[in-house]
Amino acid sequence: MEVQTGLAMPLSEAMESQRAIRRLKPDPVDDALVLRLIDLALRAPTGSNAQNWEFIVVKDPKVKARLARLNRLPLQLYALIPRKVPPGSRRQRIMDAVQWQADHFEEIPVVVVACLKGRRLPFPHVLAASYYGSIFPAVQNLLLAARAANLGAALITIPLWNLISMRRILGLPRRVTPCALIPLGWPRGRYGPTTRKRVHEVVSFDRFGNRAAP
Repeated sequence: MEVQTGLAMPLSEAMESQRAIRRLKPDPVDDALVLRLIDLALRAPTGSNAQNWEFIVVKDPKVKARLARLNRLPLQLYALIPRKVPPGSRRQRIMDAVQWQADHFEEIPVVVVACLKGRRLPFPHVLAASYYGSIFPAVQNLLLAARAANLGAALITIPLWNLISMRRILGLPRRVTPCALIPLGWPRGRYGPTTRKRVHEVVSFDRFGNRAAP
């Protein structure tokens, strides 16, 4: 009943309070809830209505451990790059959350891997944009549904740096391409209002830089 109540959350409330939640409890998430969230994700549009999604729900500790190693290696290399980040700054808080997620990746109860079926052509740009444009609306649906159910979630792509390993870990055929990972779990902490730029700072009319008056 609590889950159904959460999923009835007004869309605007879910949008205005959605954020990347990386610190998750190890508590299990019911399969029925995960499938309900993915069912809502499937309501998104796809190019030519191909509905060429494929979702891998990862719960096996051994599989999660292999994904965790893929996720950590780029972060370890990134940590070697000298940089000045003010302590307590927003960037530092984000980096801390990303590192926490990497350190505790095996404890995440569910990792959903969003994939697309069909040949991926990186060039020209319009083909790549069209290809990925068929999965990210579904991913956003999944993130909003997770928010409505008070589940923590975030879209990550770092493990995709090694596509060959991703395919081997998940047993994916060549014509199925992993596009995003969504760790899911009950959040440590709570959702709240998000801080974003004002709409007038990012919208131009007709040509770039033609801002509307606030």
